[in-house]
Amino acid sequence: MPVARINGIDLGYDVYGTGTPVVMVTGTGAPGRVWRTHQVPALTAAGHRVITLDNRGIPPTDAGPGGFTLDDMAADVAGLIEYLGAGPCRVVGYSLGGIVVQELLLARPDLVTRAVLMASSGRTDALIAAMTAGDIELADSGTKIPPGYAAYIQALQNLSPRTLNDDEKLRDWLGVLELSMVDRSAVRAQLGLDLIPNRLPQYRAIDRPCLVIGFQDDLVVRPHLCREIADAVPGARYTEIPGCGHYGYLERPEEVNAAIVDFFAEEPR
Repeated sequence: MPVARINGIDLGYDVYGTGTPVVMVTGTGAPGRVWRTHQVPALTAAGHRVITLDNRGIPPTDAGPGGFTLDDMAADVAGLIEYLGAGPCRVVGYSLGGIVVQELLLARPDLVTRAVLMASSGRTDALIAAMTAGDIELADSGTKIPPGYAAYIQALQNLSPRTLNDDEKLRDWLGVLELSMVDRSAVRAQLGLDLIPNRLPQYRAIDRPCLVIGFQDDLVVRPHLCREIADAVPGARYTEIPGCGHYGYLERPEEVNAAIVDFFAEEPR
Protein backbone atom coordinates (compact mmCIF):
# COMPACT_ATOMS: atom_id res chain seq x y z
CA MET A 1 0.00 0.00 0.00
CA PRO A 2 1.40 3.44 -0.94
CA VAL A 3 1.68 6.02 1.84
CA ALA A 4 1.54 9.78 1.29
CA ARG A 5 2.56 12.54 3.67
CA ILE A 6 -0.57 14.67 3.96
CA ASN A 7 -1.51 17.26 6.59
CA GLY A 8 1.38 16.17 8.78
CA ILE A 9 0.45 12.48 8.86
CA ASP A 10 1.27 9.35 6.88
CA LEU A 11 -1.89 8.38 4.99
CA GLY A 12 -2.31 4.97 3.36
CA TYR A 13 -4.20 4.65 0.11
CA ASP A 14 -4.69 2.34 -2.88
CA VAL A 15 -5.44 3.03 -6.54
CA TYR A 16 -7.22 0.58 -8.85
CA GLY A 17 -7.79 0.81 -12.59
CA THR A 18 -7.62 3.76 -14.94
CA GLY A 19 -10.06 6.38 -16.09
CA THR A 20 -12.20 8.95 -14.31
CA PRO A 21 -11.19 9.07 -10.62
CA VAL A 22 -13.56 8.07 -7.82
CA VAL A 23 -12.48 8.50 -4.19
CA MET A 24 -14.17 6.20 -1.66
CA VAL A 25 -14.34 7.05 2.06
CA THR A 26 -15.47 4.36 4.47
CA GLY A 27 -16.96 4.35 7.96
CA THR A 28 -15.87 4.08 11.58
CA GLY A 29 -13.06 1.62 12.19
CA ALA A 30 -13.06 0.21 8.66
CA PRO A 31 -10.02 0.07 6.37
CA GLY A 32 -10.18 1.14 2.75
CA ARG A 33 -9.94 -2.46 1.59
CA VAL A 34 -13.61 -3.06 2.45
CA TRP A 35 -14.42 -1.65 -1.00
CA ARG A 36 -12.25 -4.19 -2.84
CA THR A 37 -14.64 -7.14 -3.00
CA HIS A 38 -17.64 -5.49 -4.63
CA GLN A 39 -17.34 -1.79 -5.37
CA VAL A 40 -13.83 -1.64 -6.84
CA PRO A 41 -14.52 -4.29 -9.54
CA ALA A 42 -17.83 -2.67 -10.52
CA LEU A 43 -16.40 0.83 -10.76
CA THR A 44 -13.22 -0.14 -12.59
CA ALA A 45 -15.32 -2.13 -15.06
CA ALA A 46 -17.33 1.05 -15.64
CA GLY A 47 -14.15 2.92 -16.58
CA HIS A 48 -13.16 4.55 -13.30
CA ARG A 49 -9.88 4.85 -11.45
CA VAL A 50 -10.85 3.98 -7.88
CA ILE A 51 -8.94 5.54 -4.98
CA THR A 52 -9.50 4.16 -1.48
CA LEU A 53 -7.90 5.34 1.74
CA ASP A 54 -7.43 4.31 5.33
CA ASN A 55 -8.89 7.10 7.45
CA ARG A 56 -6.97 8.58 10.38
CA GLY A 57 -6.25 6.04 13.08
CA ILE A 58 -6.52 3.04 10.73
CA PRO A 59 -2.99 1.67 10.12
CA PRO A 60 -0.90 2.46 8.23
CA THR A 61 -2.52 5.91 8.48
CA ASP A 62 -1.48 7.88 11.56
CA ALA A 63 -3.93 9.30 14.05
CA GLY A 64 -1.69 12.32 14.50
CA PRO A 65 -0.79 13.90 17.83
CA GLY A 66 -3.54 15.07 20.14
CA GLY A 67 -6.49 13.43 18.43
CA PHE A 68 -8.37 14.67 15.38
CA THR A 69 -11.69 16.04 14.19
CA LEU A 70 -14.18 15.56 11.39
CA ASP A 71 -12.66 18.60 9.70
CA ASP A 72 -9.24 16.91 9.82
CA MET A 73 -10.67 13.83 8.09
CA ALA A 74 -12.27 15.96 5.37
CA ALA A 75 -8.97 17.81 4.93
CA ASP A 76 -7.17 14.46 4.55
CA VAL A 77 -9.49 13.47 1.68
CA ALA A 78 -8.93 16.86 0.08
CA GLY A 79 -5.18 16.51 0.54
CA LEU A 80 -5.14 13.05 -1.04
CA ILE A 81 -7.13 14.26 -4.06
CA GLU A 82 -4.65 17.09 -4.54
CA TYR A 83 -1.62 14.83 -3.93
CA LEU A 84 -2.79 12.44 -6.65
CA GLY A 85 -3.88 15.23 -9.00
CA ALA A 86 -7.32 13.61 -9.11
CA GLY A 87 -9.54 16.62 -8.68
CA PRO A 88 -12.16 17.58 -9.37
CA CYS A 89 -13.52 14.06 -9.04
CA ARG A 90 -16.41 11.90 -7.95
CA VAL A 91 -16.52 10.93 -4.26
CA VAL A 92 -18.36 8.19 -2.35
CA GLY A 93 -18.83 8.22 1.42
CA TYR A 94 -20.37 5.59 3.68
CA SER A 95 -21.63 6.12 7.27
CA LEU A 96 -18.98 8.26 9.05
CA GLY A 97 -17.33 8.55 5.64
CA GLY A 98 -20.56 10.03 4.32
CA ILE A 99 -20.42 12.77 6.95
CA VAL A 100 -16.77 13.38 6.01
CA VAL A 101 -17.77 13.79 2.36
CA GLN A 102 -20.61 16.14 3.31
CA GLU A 103 -18.10 18.37 5.10
CA LEU A 104 -15.71 18.09 2.14
CA LEU A 105 -18.51 19.33 -0.13
CA LEU A 106 -18.80 22.44 2.04
CA ALA A 107 -15.09 23.06 2.61
CA ARG A 108 -13.64 22.14 -0.81
CA PRO A 109 -16.37 21.97 -3.45
CA ASP A 110 -13.73 22.72 -6.08
CA LEU A 111 -12.39 19.17 -5.63
CA VAL A 112 -15.71 17.36 -6.19
CA THR A 113 -17.88 17.02 -9.29
CA ARG A 114 -20.58 14.82 -7.73
CA ALA A 115 -20.99 12.69 -4.62
CA VAL A 116 -22.73 9.57 -3.35
CA LEU A 117 -23.66 9.57 0.34
CA MET A 118 -24.57 6.14 1.75
CA ALA A 119 -26.08 5.44 5.18
CA SER A 120 -25.11 8.95 6.26
CA SER A 121 -26.84 11.47 8.48
CA GLY A 122 -26.99 15.22 8.88
CA ARG A 123 -27.66 15.26 12.61
CA THR A 124 -27.34 13.12 15.72
CA ASP A 125 -30.56 11.59 16.99
CA ALA A 126 -31.12 9.83 20.32
CA LEU A 127 -30.34 6.34 19.01
CA ILE A 128 -27.08 7.32 17.31
CA ALA A 129 -26.07 9.16 20.48
CA ALA A 130 -26.84 6.11 22.63
CA MET A 131 -25.00 3.67 20.34
CA THR A 132 -21.93 5.90 20.16
CA ALA A 133 -21.90 6.46 23.91
CA GLY A 134 -22.04 2.69 24.40
CA ASP A 135 -19.16 2.13 21.96
CA ILE A 136 -17.06 4.74 23.74
CA GLU A 137 -17.86 3.28 27.16
CA LEU A 138 -16.92 -0.19 25.96
CA ALA A 139 -13.66 1.02 24.40
CA ASP A 140 -12.68 2.95 27.52
CA SER A 141 -13.50 0.05 29.84
CA GLY A 142 -10.88 -2.20 28.27
CA THR A 143 -13.39 -5.05 28.26
CA LYS A 144 -12.71 -7.74 25.66
CA ILE A 145 -15.89 -9.27 24.22
CA PRO A 146 -15.58 -12.87 22.96
CA PRO A 147 -15.37 -12.82 19.14
CA GLY A 148 -18.32 -15.16 18.64
CA TYR A 149 -20.61 -13.02 20.78
CA ALA A 150 -19.36 -9.81 19.17
CA ALA A 151 -20.08 -11.25 15.70
CA TYR A 152 -23.63 -12.15 16.76
CA ILE A 153 -24.24 -8.58 18.01
CA GLN A 154 -22.75 -7.11 14.85
CA ALA A 155 -25.01 -9.29 12.72
CA LEU A 156 -28.14 -8.22 14.59
CA GLN A 157 -27.17 -4.56 14.38
CA ASN A 158 -26.01 -4.38 10.77
CA LEU A 159 -27.77 -7.03 8.68
CA SER A 160 -31.31 -7.25 7.35
CA PRO A 161 -33.96 -9.81 8.38
CA ARG A 162 -33.58 -11.20 4.87
CA THR A 163 -30.01 -12.25 5.67
CA LEU A 164 -30.62 -13.13 9.32
CA ASN A 165 -33.35 -15.58 8.26
CA ASP A 166 -31.14 -17.32 5.68
CA ASP A 167 -29.16 -19.89 7.67
CA GLU A 168 -26.47 -20.47 5.05
CA LYS A 169 -25.83 -16.78 4.40
CA LEU A 170 -25.91 -15.97 8.10
CA ARG A 171 -23.30 -18.62 8.91
CA ASP A 172 -21.03 -17.12 6.26
CA TRP A 173 -21.55 -13.63 7.64
CA LEU A 174 -20.89 -14.71 11.23
CA GLY A 175 -17.62 -16.29 10.16
CA VAL A 176 -16.52 -13.15 8.33
CA LEU A 177 -17.58 -10.86 11.18
CA GLU A 178 -15.74 -12.93 13.76
CA LEU A 179 -12.52 -12.88 11.75
CA SER A 180 -12.71 -9.16 10.93
CA MET A 181 -13.92 -7.85 14.29
CA VAL A 182 -12.73 -4.32 15.06
CA ASP A 183 -11.12 -3.69 18.44
CA ARG A 184 -12.98 -0.61 19.65
CA SER A 185 -10.02 0.48 21.77
CA ALA A 186 -7.83 0.49 18.63
CA VAL A 187 -10.13 2.94 16.83
CA ARG A 188 -11.06 4.97 19.91
CA ALA A 189 -10.04 8.24 18.24
CA GLN A 190 -12.75 7.84 15.59
CA LEU A 191 -15.52 7.07 18.06
CA GLY A 192 -17.77 10.04 18.64
CA LEU A 193 -16.97 11.86 15.40
CA ASP A 194 -20.43 10.94 14.14
CA LEU A 195 -21.97 12.92 17.03
CA ILE A 196 -22.62 16.01 14.97
CA PRO A 197 -25.00 18.90 15.64
CA ASN A 198 -27.82 19.47 13.19
CA ARG A 199 -25.90 20.30 10.00
CA LEU A 200 -28.90 20.12 7.67
CA PRO A 201 -29.24 23.93 7.40
CA GLN A 202 -25.56 24.15 6.36
CA TYR A 203 -26.01 21.40 3.79
CA ARG A 204 -28.39 23.65 1.88
CA ALA A 205 -25.23 25.39 0.63
CA ILE A 206 -23.92 22.24 -1.10
CA ASP A 207 -23.94 22.90 -4.83
CA ARG A 208 -22.70 19.62 -6.28
CA PRO A 209 -25.02 16.86 -7.55
CA CYS A 210 -25.55 14.29 -4.83
CA LEU A 211 -27.11 10.84 -4.69
CA VAL A 212 -28.15 9.83 -1.19
CA ILE A 213 -28.60 6.09 -0.60
CA GLY A 214 -30.48 4.69 2.37
CA PHE A 215 -30.75 1.03 3.33
CA GLN A 216 -34.28 -0.11 4.10
CA ASP A 217 -33.51 -2.21 7.20
CA ASP A 218 -30.67 -0.07 8.56
CA LEU A 219 -30.90 0.09 12.36
CA VAL A 220 -27.79 2.23 12.77
CA VAL A 221 -28.61 5.12 10.42
CA ARG A 222 -32.30 4.71 9.75
CA PRO A 223 -33.40 5.66 6.22
CA HIS A 224 -35.33 8.74 7.28
CA LEU A 225 -32.03 10.30 8.40
CA CYS A 226 -30.62 9.74 4.91
CA ARG A 227 -33.73 11.19 3.33
CA GLU A 228 -33.28 14.33 5.43
CA ILE A 229 -29.94 14.94 3.71
CA ALA A 230 -31.50 14.56 0.27
CA ASP A 231 -34.24 17.00 1.29
CA ALA A 232 -31.65 19.51 2.53
CA VAL A 233 -29.13 19.42 -0.34
CA PRO A 234 -30.51 21.33 -3.35
CA GLY A 235 -31.28 18.98 -6.23
CA ALA A 236 -30.11 15.87 -4.37
CA ARG A 237 -31.67 12.54 -5.30
CA TYR A 238 -32.67 9.84 -2.81
CA THR A 239 -32.85 6.11 -3.40
CA GLU A 240 -33.50 3.33 -0.90
CA ILE A 241 -32.12 -0.16 -1.35
CA PRO A 242 -34.55 -2.81 -0.03
CA GLY A 243 -33.64 -5.93 1.91
CA CYS A 244 -30.43 -4.73 3.52
CA GLY A 245 -29.17 -3.25 6.76
CA HIS A 246 -26.31 -0.90 7.60
CA TYR A 247 -23.89 -3.10 5.64
CA GLY A 248 -26.03 -2.64 2.55
CA TYR A 249 -23.09 -2.03 0.23
CA LEU A 250 -21.89 -5.56 1.14
CA GLU A 251 -25.29 -7.18 1.63
CA ARG A 252 -26.84 -5.98 -1.67
CA PRO A 253 -23.76 -4.93 -3.68
CA GLU A 254 -25.27 -5.36 -7.15
CA GLU A 255 -28.07 -2.88 -6.43
CA VAL A 256 -25.76 -0.43 -4.68
CA ASN A 257 -23.14 -0.61 -7.43
CA ALA A 258 -25.75 -0.09 -10.14
CA ALA A 259 -27.04 3.03 -8.39
CA ILE A 260 -23.53 4.48 -8.07
CA VAL A 261 -22.42 3.63 -11.61
CA ASP A 262 -25.63 4.98 -13.16
CA PHE A 263 -25.37 8.23 -11.19
CA PHE A 264 -21.76 8.77 -12.17
CA ALA A 265 -22.54 7.97 -15.81
CA GLU A 266 -24.81 11.02 -15.97
CA GLU A 267 -21.78 13.33 -15.85
CA PRO A 268 -19.77 13.73 -19.06
CA ARG A 269 -16.33 12.18 -18.78
